[in-house]
Amino acid sequence: MILEVRELVVRYGQATALDGVSLEVGEGEMVALVGPNGAGKTTLLNTISGLIRPASGSIRTAGRVVQVPEGRQLFGDMTVEDNLRLGAWRVRDRNLSHIYELFPPLSEMRRRRAYTLSGGEQQMVAVGRALMGGPQLLAVDELSLGLAPLVVQNLAEHVVRLNRESGMAVLLVEQNARLALDICARAYVLEAGRLAMAGQSAELRRSPAVQAAYLGGAVGEGEAVRAPATSPRTAGGGEGGGTAP
Repeated sequence: MILEVRELVVRYGQATALDGVSLEVGEGEMVALVGPNGAGKTTLLNTISGLIRPASGSIRTAGRVVQVPEGRQLFGDMTVEDNLRLGAWRVRDRNLSHIYELFPPLSEMRRRRAYTLSGGEQQMVAVGRALMGGPQLLAVDELSLGLAPLVVQNLAEHVVRLNRESGMAVLLVEQNARLALDICARAYVLEAGRLAMAGQSAELRRSPAVQAAYLGGAVGEGEAVRAPATSPRTAGGGEGGGTAP
């Protein structure tokens, strides 16, 4: 496993943001985490990335995890090229050629300041910056946020291509459940800080609860795929692994 999260609890003061969350991502796998606004999705991603210290539980990684943050978080007064190079501050290779091959428009606008770009162009920069860090797991927070459907489709195709061609694992955190379930084989549903459902995306799409809450469908016959109380542990850990106190 490239990522194992076990019984994670995160609190902000007296408020519990995540309550016993467990999930895993295998090598080369694309996994979605969907849920409504305020469910705790970004908190989970920030905790996995080491930005938030959990109250309890464990996070184990077997490689470098790099996050594409919600809202892009670019340095607006810096050029596209400079924003991209910032992603490589912990690695020696700062060659941008592979980023420009993936996103050819960025080569043409490499001298432009980030604040002059459209939302879709900024998202390309944000993804490219993350890739400069050489991740084994790319954690993407709200790829589709504030973007037109055609732009989202184009970005999603690039992420899928990356996964297929490089074997890089992807954890896609999305409010757009339709997109997430379409491009990821497996998914988790987070609601109010707890895992409500988990399973193969095809099964979740058939769940009346998922259809009603996230896909605009009506509730019908059938059962949702419920997340287990605890996931079976996988032996072994890896670089970057750790256990919360």
